[in-house]
Parts: sequence; C-alpha cells; structure tokens
Amino acid sequence: MHDAAVQAATAQIRRTEEGTAPAPVVCTFFDEATNTASHVVHCPVTKRAAVIDSVLDYDAAAGRTSHGSAQAIVDYVEREGLTVDWQLETHAHADHLSAAPWLQEKIGGKLGIGADITRVQAVFGKIFNAGTRFARDGSQFDHLFTDGETFRIGDLPVTVLHVPGHTPADMAFVIGNAAFVGDTIFMPDFGTARADFPGGDPRQLFRSIRRLLSLPAETRLFLCHDYKAPGRDEYAWLTTVGHERDYNIHVHDGVSEEEFVKMRTERDATLAMPRLLMPSVQVNMRGGHLPEPEADGVSYIKIPVNRV
Repeated sequence: MHDAAVQAATAQIRRTEEGTAPAPVVCTFFDEATNTASHVVHCPVTKRAAVIDSVLDYDAAAGRTSHGSAQAIVDYVEREGLTVDWQLETHAHADHLSAAPWLQEKIGGKLGIGADITRVQAVFGKIFNAGTRFARDGSQFDHLFTDGETFRIGDLPVTVLHVPGHTPADMAFVIGNAAFVGDTIFMPDFGTARADFPGGDPRQLFRSIRRLLSLPAETRLFLCHDYKAPGRDEYAWLTTVGHERDYNIHVHDGVSEEEFVKMRTERDATLAMPRLLMPSVQVNMRGGHLPEPEADGVSYIKIPVNRV
C-alpha cells in the first residue's frame, strides 16, 4: 500500500466487511436536470447521518431557485428519524448549485469541503471579479478537510482522501466500506471526469483515480454524476473498485499515465462548458450562498464575457 491514508481507509473497509464495524446505509437522490446523484448516508445503529453533494434547483432562463430536490432529502431524513451531522461537498461543483445552506436550516449539519477550496476561491474570485469582500480563506464553510483526516458519523468510521485533478479541491469520503468519490470517476462505460477547468490537471487526475482504485476491490463507489453511456437506458451511480479496474473505458488496469493524459486532453478539447458553470461556481465557492445582495436587495450572477 502506497500511503498512510489509503492504508487507514483499507483497514476501515476490512473491518466493515468483517462485521466488526457497521455498514453504512445509503439512499441516493438523482437530479436528472443536472445528472447529479446526491447521497444521504447514515449509521444504522445511531441514526447519525451526512448529506453529500446536494442540489439546489435553478432555472437558468428565469434566474430562479427552488427546493424540490432538497425537500426530498428533508422528507427522507425526517421519515427515517435521522440526525444530520454533516453537509459534505466533494468539491466546488461546476454543474449544479449546492443546497447545503438551505438544508442546514432545515435539518442541520456542519458544512465541510476540502481545504484546497481556497485555491478554487482564489482563481474564480479573479475570474468573477468578486472584489475584496469575498473571502478567499474557506471561511464560508464550517470545516476544511485535509488528506488522511478521520472522523465518525455515529459508529461509522470515515477517512478523507484528497483526489485532485478534476479540480484542486476534490475529496473522496470513505465511509465504512463505501467511498463517495465526487467527479473523479464515472460508471465504467462512461469513463472519467474532465480535467480542463482552471486548476484541473489530467496527470493529477490519473494519479488520484489510481489511488482510489488501490482500495479493496469490493469497496462500493458512489458517484456524483451519470450521463447514461450509449447503449444503456438507466441512470446508475453505484459501482465497485474491482469493476472499475476491470472495465472502466478510460482508466482500467493496464492504461498508462501517458495514455490517459493524451486521451483526457484530446477529449476535453472537444467538450462544451457545463450549462450551469457560471452560476454554479459563483454560488458554490461561497459555500452554497448566493452572491451578496446589491443595493436593491437582489443577488446577481455575473457572466464574464470572453473570460473563460
């Protein structure tokens, strides 16, 4: 095993598989409008829970937000009698707005993200000309996670892995025998995440993915997105380390780093920017809060022209 954090995560997964630690219960909510899978994970013993990568509904044409997707999570939490300890973000998403602040008001939980969110804030603070009142120190979040950090959700052990490449701040949360991996990797028939956003790096992404794929083969991987690869009719967001190592079309065992970097760079050059990039990053770099209201009491989303 090549590093202490992965060793700790592996030991944790083994304990869960052996039955000496409880297995997490996971309920997924899929938002087809943004192809996003949000997960509620809880401890079956204590009913303590975390919400991972929530979605705030956003009508881009009208500039209006709503809470249907997030309300479904609230309903589930209340129905199951869960106590939410965390609102977790795997990274600052560029394809959907986070509902974490609204969910905090309804069901609680501390808001956590990777410590390198400060790098994302620095880059996009300039791109959006956010001004000096926009803090670039991660203070919009309750906790900034570092690589190898551990904590608990009830009786569930959690190990945090830094997996940059898609963005500098991507984190994977290994909870019991399940890993919530954000946008690093997709279902085997769809491949891997893009790495051409500011701060992204395909070489770093390859190494992060191989780090995740060094976890035990039986480890469940819960993904943040699915786009239904050609020939598949149903959305999917659950796979395993072993299945990815055998079948992922971009990064299965035997694909070299150089082969991956060449493929990812060429593929990314053909991709359009995400439809909700501008509103998503502006909101998510603020911990899910809208930009500060202007003199008329209204929040405004900026669109930098010819900048990105």
